[in-house]
Amino acid sequence: MKRSLIALAVAAAAVTPFAAQAQDSGNWIVRARALNLASDNGGSTNPDLTLSVNDKWFPEVDISYFFTPNIAAELILTYPQKHDVKSAGTKIGTFKHLPPTLLAQYHFTGMSFRPYVGLGVNYTMISDVKWDPAVQDVYHQSIENDSFGLAAQVGVDIPVGGGWLINVDVKKVQIGTDVYSAGTKVGDLKVDPWLMSVGVGLRF
Repeated sequence: MKRSLIALAVAAAAVTPFAAQAQDSGNWIVRARALNLASDNGGSTNPDLTLSVNDKWFPEVDISYFFTPNIAAELILTYPQKHDVKSAGTKIGTFKHLPPTLLAQYHFTGMSFRPYVGLGVNYTMISDVKWDPAVQDVYHQSIENDSFGLAAQVGVDIPVGGGWLINVDVKKVQIGTDVYSAGTKVGDLKVDPWLMSVGVGLRF
């Protein structure tokens, strides 16, 4: 997946080597992306439930504001995403998560395309947790309702004319939650996903 996104960025840059600076100006960028969440599925519980969540594609919208030609802030938004929770590969429940992320970015200038790096914070709200009846009856499972973590980012915007651009972006985000059984903490689930996306944007 990562190689495919890199190849797409290289191909797009090759067909737009002479993009004018006027096509890459303005304080705002709004992007729409198709994003793939690939979970690391770390953490541990006692007893060992070998918990994991499913990978998935979903839409994302982000808004960037440029304070200078190089420094920007980006807010990343989506709607609550539903995930399956599995134990040793068997589905045992579901939950939803809403993960807004705010990053400070440095954009490199002087090229026909604009690579950038970012560092920020993620807040994930976990809701609508549902366990299969057999799991709930035996373990009385629950998970914490929110998560704070760091987020790191690397990407590239490729102007294609008229303020429009192609975007390829990769982020690593800390997302995790504690797992409880009958009110007692028994471990944690560290989703800590790679977020790999491709999309289009408009600078104005």
